[in-house]
Amino acid sequence: MTYRELYEAGRRCLRDASVHEEELDARLLLEFLCHTDRSYLLAHGDEPVSGETEEQYLKMVSKRAAHIPLQYITNEQEFMGLPFYVNQNVLIPRQDTECLVEEAMREIQDGMAVLDVCTGSGCIMISLMKYKNDLRCVATDLSKEALQVAERNRQTLGVTDGLRLVQSDLLENAEGIRKALHEITERLLQRDVQAIDRFDVIISNPPYICSDVIETLEPEVKDHEPRMALDGTADGLLFYRKLAEQAPDFLNHGGRLFFEIGYDQGQAVTEILTQSGYTDIRVVKDLAGLDRVVSAVWHG
Repeated sequence: MTYRELYEAGRRCLRDASVHEEELDARLLLEFLCHTDRSYLLAHGDEPVSGETEEQYLKMVSKRAAHIPLQYITNEQEFMGLPFYVNQNVLIPRQDTECLVEEAMREIQDGMAVLDVCTGSGCIMISLMKYKNDLRCVATDLSKEALQVAERNRQTLGVTDGLRLVQSDLLENAEGIRKALHEITERLLQRDVQAIDRFDVIISNPPYICSDVIETLEPEVKDHEPRMALDGTADGLLFYRKLAEQAPDFLNHGGRLFFEIGYDQGQAVTEILTQSGYTDIRVVKDLAGLDRVVSAVWHG
């Protein structure tokens, strides 16, 4: 087959499987496999491909036709302009979450201590560290497999000095979290810092989809992305309640909490934070005009 014929075969396969944006995905898989770009494929469409390339491409297309997300096939997803490794143990980073990072960056100053809860691939924390200087960061997740992905991204993207990964069910592993912050601070400041055990910022993209809504989602999401990273229980708000309760034990006076939220959760999360004693509560909309981020200050 030629490049063009192979692409057409892939497109037809994905169309027959009712894959959304089959033309785009067929092209992206071919570009990924051939380490090239759209311009090259357009200019060399009549160039023959090897039998090995043809076989590998059709195997990848077959996986996509089974509604396995493209990112889990290529193990790649760009986020905040950075290349992240992903697999089925972590949620695929989404553009919506960039809004969370951008809002946090408005408040985070160089040298601050930041805690990322439910880190998954590590995309939030690592992005903050790449765009701010000398942050002291701890990232937690309940999943060992997710932390392995975050560790891989930590190494690949070169943020090894200022970041520690801790297994924890939200903030329950208080000892491990505080120990990690102490170790980072002592290493970076090169002095004893026994009294430093709190953070300037806590940021989280927790599970927030209502349990009964998950089954209505596209198969790429409900059948392949990790359920524990999606399911916010019956009303989608369980993890906001828990974090609002736990966070004061880890925030400095005047520290700020940042949450990503669902498009219809702004008022509910605001009420949770208000009842928990937070102030200066803000709801920020994404580029589509939907509620996406809630932030609040803890004065203690």
